[in-house]
Amino acid sequence: MEHIALIVVGGLVLVGVAFFLGYRSYQLIARRQLEESRKRAEEILEQARKEAQSRRREAEVEVKDMLFRMKSEFEEETKRRREELNRLEQRLIQREENLDRRLDLLEAKEKAVEDRERELVERESAIKRQEEELAGLIEEEKGLLQKISGLSQEEARNLLLSKIEQELLEEKAKRLHLLEEEIQHTAEKKAKEVIALAIQKYAAEETIDTTISVVSLPSDEMKGRIIGREGRNIRAFEMATGVDIIIDDTPEVVTISGFNPIRREIARIALQRLISDGRIHPARIEEVVEKAQKEVEEAIMEEGEKAVFDAGIHGIHPELVKLIGRLKFRTSFGQNALQHSKEVAFIMGVMASELGLDFNLAHRIGLLHDIGKAVDHDVEGTHALIGAELARKYGEPDVVVNAIAAHHEEEAPKSVYAVLAAAADAISAARPGARRETIETYIKRLQKLEEIATSFKGVSKAYAIQAGREVRVMVDPGQVSDEMLPLLAHDVKKKIEAEMEYPGQIKVILIRETRAVEYAK
Repeated sequence: MEHIALIVVGGLVLVGVAFFLGYRSYQLIARRQLEESRKRAEEILEQARKEAQSRRREAEVEVKDMLFRMKSEFEEETKRRREELNRLEQRLIQREENLDRRLDLLEAKEKAVEDRERELVERESAIKRQEEELAGLIEEEKGLLQKISGLSQEEARNLLLSKIEQELLEEKAKRLHLLEEEIQHTAEKKAKEVIALAIQKYAAEETIDTTISVVSLPSDEMKGRIIGREGRNIRAFEMATGVDIIIDDTPEVVTISGFNPIRREIARIALQRLISDGRIHPARIEEVVEKAQKEVEEAIMEEGEKAVFDAGIHGIHPELVKLIGRLKFRTSFGQNALQHSKEVAFIMGVMASELGLDFNLAHRIGLLHDIGKAVDHDVEGTHALIGAELARKYGEPDVVVNAIAAHHEEEAPKSVYAVLAAAADAISAARPGARRETIETYIKRLQKLEEIATSFKGVSKAYAIQAGREVRVMVDPGQVSDEMLPLLAHDVKKKIEAEMEYPGQIKVILIRETRAVEYAK
């Protein structure tokens, strides 16, 4: 029994020892795990701290980059705004200068008007004084006439009034003559200033267009291919284009000749493509010519639109734009018609600005003034009247229509724009190098001009001067009176217009000189 009790006690003791040992082991393990957890937590915290620092550095770098970009963008925007402000400032300065010039011009005009008004007031005062003097003289002469002549008061009054009326008419004629001379001198001076300014502002190249086109060949063998068997290729080409192909002994060159510059340009493009392609036969010729025609039509429209845009014209009919483009392929005495129209538009714009007229309307008239030349090969009549009819047809204002018709004096000018158009046209045509004329043609034209002038009765001599733009006619004073001079000048002008072709206009001056000679003995 005791033995069992010892075993039980021993078992309990062992259980207690085992429990104690297990508890201690558990504490050690728990402490070790706690320590490891603490170390792991510190490592995690350290790693989190490092990551936070790394992310903070990255965030700082990103913020710095963002600030740098924002600063760069702000500086660029500031620079752009500053440049824009500088441009606006320059434009404002320029506008102020223009306004200052206009104000100076207005002040000068106002001063001239004030001077004229002051002069008129002075003249009016002088006239009043003269009227008062005349009234006194009338009263004196009344008394004298009644005493001397024994006339009645009514008869004396009539006689005196007749005498005074005659004196007043003579005085009025003298004053009107002086005023006319003064006005004419002022107008001529102003006109010369305006024209000189317009010429000075326009500086164009001297260009001359030809009436033939030359196409280079890779070799003389190509001439035979262009002609074709029994000439079928060249005949097909000429029929399709309406031009003449000149093939002569000139090496590696073919000449295209035709009165219509558009057909000539189509033929040039088509022939160059046929030569490049190498396939030259009637069917291919028709195909290439058709493509070249479409290309030229597109180029014509583009040229017209560009000219209208450059001139700043709006609301113009598309058909007129196309006709303006056709002028690129039209020449007059070697001068390109489109370039000439642009020059006239520019010169008219300058003169209109100086005279205080509508700048845009002047540009419109200048660009359209020779529009009739685009179709004058196909329509009967002069290019001025044809152009006026086209402008009327496509809805241009009456002032534009009249200016086009009157720029060669085929209609009476109804506005100052018509006169400016004629002047700008003459300036563009007369500038050196604008038009071409051979020396033989030039001499013949001058001789013809002198022959026409000397063909009239009473003309003793005639001289063509100013490169044929002026003819001075000396008349015999015994056969031609002063009253006949305007009529004779008109007849000479009409005969020149009927029998000659010339650019611009010709000034006809008739000179009649009477000399009285006596010898003192």
